Amino acid sequence: MRTELVTTLKRQATELLSDLGRDKEPILITQHGLPSAYLVDVETFEQLQQRMKLLEGIARGERAIDDGRVVSHADAKERMKRWLK
Repeated sequence: MRTELVTTLKRQATELLSDLGRDKEPILITQHGLPSAYLVDVETFEQLQQRMKLLEGIARGERAIDDGRVVSHADAKERMKRWLK
């Protein structure tokens, strides 16, 4: 992963965005020698958002199972019939 200073971002934003669009490789922006932000292209960001939603849904399902909030296959099938009307 490429690392750039925040001053480089300020001075060469157009060039960095061009590189980002072409390479699709995130850029770590540092400020005072410390990581400050990641610069990612729109497509990558949207994919990450979709993945996060999927993982959050899986986590909710796992918590439901741990809490005993489950239904039988027959009950689930009946509920689905009602929703699909």
